[in-house]
Amino acid sequence: MTTDTHLQFLQQKIMEIKSALFFSMNSAVLKFPTSLITAFKVDDLGCIWFFTNKPQQNIQEFDRTFPARLDFFRKGVDQQLKISGKAYIITDPEELNNLINISDDIKMKAMNELILIKVKVVNVECFDIRREPNENWLQGISTKLYRMLFQPQQAFNSMHTAQY
Repeated sequence: MTTDTHLQFLQQKIMEIKSALFFSMNSAVLKFPTSLITAFKVDDLGCIWFFTNKPQQNIQEFDRTFPARLDFFRKGVDQQLKISGKAYIITDPEELNNLINISDDIKMKAMNELILIKVKVVNVECFDIRREPNENWLQGISTKLYRMLFQPQQAFNSMHTAQY
């Protein structure tokens, strides 16, 4: 029961944020560059599906599976997700055709210019980034006022005593 609710929460948050930085955590010489991606699907098995630009090198030279990290963040959304897992490069046209909600134009472009990747989620960190504007504003003013009044005097005293 809790696994279902966690997966539903994850699906909801990823579809709300959609954009992430994709990092290949592979130690191989040839690896995918860090890139901005847009997740278009989170399946019931906990896999995040997205496209990234096809690298200039031959895709057959890359490891088919590798560790990866996705950092989901969007301005105006109160949570940030850091997801790590195992990435799989999908090159099978049949698997690409089985994906729902993708137009034929995107499928054709994907086969030529993009690479389909799915990341099986292993670990999720969720950060609440809400801020209390009144407390931070008041605290900021008091810190600035303190520095204006007391910091210059302390700096002068320490310089004065250092010269003797």
